[in-house]
Amino acid sequence: MKWEHLYSNVFSLEFGVRQGSVLSPFLFAVYLDGLSNICLHRKGCFILLYADDILLISPSVCELELLLHVCERELHWLDMAINFFKKSCCLRIGPRHDVVCAKIASVSGCVLSWVSEIKYLGVYIVNCRSFKCSVDAAKCAFYRSANAIFGKIGRIASEEVTLQLTKSKSVPLLIWSRGLPVK
Repeated sequence: MKWEHLYSNVFSLEFGVRQGSVLSPFLFAVYLDGLSNICLHRKGCFILLYADDILLISPSVCELELLLHVCERELHWLDMAINFFKKSCCLRIGPRHDVVCAKIASVSGCVLSWVSEIKYLGVYIVNCRSFKCSVDAAKCAFYRSANAIFGKIGRIASEEVTLQLTKSKSVPLLIWSRGLPVK
């Protein structure tokens, strides 16, 4: 185990938390509690934490870069790092959403790309004048599921069975993305 620049004696782990466990997001939040408190002194800045996802929200590009640097330093202190190559990008929402932004660079020199859409916790958020989510992925999932049902049962099953399968398997894919409760 490492604490700052000191190392403890070597020991083996006998058990842990499985990936996907309900305990994982809770432990992540406890471990990164200090990170979420960083924004208390920055007006308009927020850090959203869930499972292993971190979302930084700021009122300006300059503030976002400063917030990123603070997060990087805090995570480095915790012996963690941000995955800049696969999962990190920037999205702009507001009246100037279509204006080309300055590049945001990490402390380590990685440049974040600006994108028109991001996926956060299964919801696609798009750059727009106001906060907006895309339901295109949900519609594709709905059609894929409905087509799979029709492809398997065809005209063999009754209309009631087909509708019940569609209602229980396909409709929740469409409803969940809009934030509506599934009944």
